[in-house]
Amino acid sequence: MDHKGIELRKGVNSESIRIKFMYRGMECRESLKLAHTKANINYAVRLRGEILNAIEKNTFRYIDYFPGSNNAAKFGNVPSRVTIGELLREQLRIAEKTLSPSTTRGYKQVYHSHLEKQWDKTLLVDLTPPAIRAWIATLDCKIKTIRNIITPLRNALEQAVNDDLIPSNPLERVKLDKIIPREQRKSAYIVDPFSFDEITAILGACTGQERNLWQFAFATGMRTSEFIALDWKSIDWIGAKIQVRRAMVEGIIKDETKTLAGARQINMLQAAHDALVAQKEFTQLQGKFVFHDPRYGLPWASDDPLKKRWMIILRNAGVRYRNPYQTRHTFASTLLSTGSNPLYVAKQMGHRDTEMITRNYGRWIEQGIEPVENHGAENSNLKLSEFFAQISPTSKPKKAKS
Repeated sequence: MDHKGIELRKGVNSESIRIKFMYRGMECRESLKLAHTKANINYAVRLRGEILNAIEKNTFRYIDYFPGSNNAAKFGNVPSRVTIGELLREQLRIAEKTLSPSTTRGYKQVYHSHLEKQWDKTLLVDLTPPAIRAWIATLDCKIKTIRNIITPLRNALEQAVNDDLIPSNPLERVKLDKIIPREQRKSAYIVDPFSFDEITAILGACTGQERNLWQFAFATGMRTSEFIALDWKSIDWIGAKIQVRRAMVEGIIKDETKTLAGARQINMLQAAHDALVAQKEFTQLQGKFVFHDPRYGLPWASDDPLKKRWMIILRNAGVRYRNPYQTRHTFASTLLSTGSNPLYVAKQMGHRDTEMITRNYGRWIEQGIEPVENHGAENSNLKLSEFFAQISPTSKPKKAKS
């Protein structure tokens, strides 16, 4: 009887059946301590066929078929003594080389605040979906925060799957919508734009370069990481455009924006134009960054000190605190409420399509269908329509309005 890949072996006092197959470019031979009966031989043939089928489907794990084999260790399929903490720390080392500094910092914060205490000494093989679900149920935070917390864990487990340490990622069997109460699933962050009176008060509470910077922020919708990295070469005075190509994150200039769509051209609105004209006397001769930290006469090292100054400015202005990102929301909501096309607004903000615009700014889109109030702008130094007006591409640099 001749069966391909099956060898009948006989010792002095024993018989065995050896199975041969190719796995990861190597010929593997595994012996079954079975007598040479017809039934045992048929079993070995079927087993080899099952193994070949599993290899073809990429589901074969050596330990499942030959737990005592040295090949199980060679191919990484031994019962793992690796801990979750070891996997997470390896992921942090990978993140430092491949991800942005801000993302890496976020992963480290999550690890030290949540993952280390809970899972650091847990063996990988002991991490089960029920254990993960029970832990997630104890997290008293919104679903977005929970997703941020489990992202480093998910990445570590996916790497473990790729390394054949586990057959599948246990997080794939954890559905947050089935665990998190409805109220907890609601986002705590809301779009809370500034009114024009508030904009006027904020700009009135700062002078010089700070006033120019925040006026520019309101009139462009740029992220803080984008406008502190803006250089003068990115200003197209003739075409009335602003090129957004870079961002500063954790003190490092990245020649890329947060997303691919984030690399964009922004139309220069009147308030942005006026802010840039006023800023020329402070930094243009130095030839690079548009905005400097006026306390030191140097470019902003990161957006952290900028945010601290923002808190002081709002307090001095008597304006209820919202974070600097709300300047971006103010830009979008104002354009939409005054009738701008949602796709145009999406492109100006660096979004690929209108999905986020519709989700975050739906009520302002509805307002744009009908005439809206000018947020009290008639009583302000600058009218809303002038502040957010598109200037002519033929406009030339001029002295800023006082």
